[in-house]
Amino acid sequence: MIKKIDSLFGFGRKKTSLAIVNLKLGIGNIIVNNKLFDIYFTKYKNEKKYILYPLYILNLLNKYDINIKVKGGGLKSQLDSINFGIIDILLKTNSKFKKIFSKYNLLKKDIRIKERRKFGLKKARKAIQYSKR
Repeated sequence: MIKKIDSLFGFGRKKTSLAIVNLKLGIGNIIVNNKLFDIYFTKYKNEKKYILYPLYILNLLNKYDINIKVKGGGLKSQLDSINFGIIDILLKTNSKFKKIFSKYNLLKKDIRIKERRKFGLKKARKAIQYSKR
């Protein structure tokens, strides 16, 4: 079903966060920026299931160690970029997984980013109130 891999890299992006994911054979450890997953994402401990969902669908849950380097953005966007990185690796190993992931809506990305502030305005679109008289 999946090719024998020693180590593969994948990239994931969400807003301004970038995740470089390394997947290699192991027992299911997840290390994010040289820290355990539960220590790095203390606020989002339950989101471990969300990260591992692509592996869960393919019955590969405790067969691989995941080493992640992530930077930029907030914690939630970092989680999404990690998820896209894992999906990227799995699609590199077998292109037939694309059909499975699209069935579970895992390939849809939200590309919205914060709009920049314009000169003369208080925020991106907020202007001072206009008075006609």
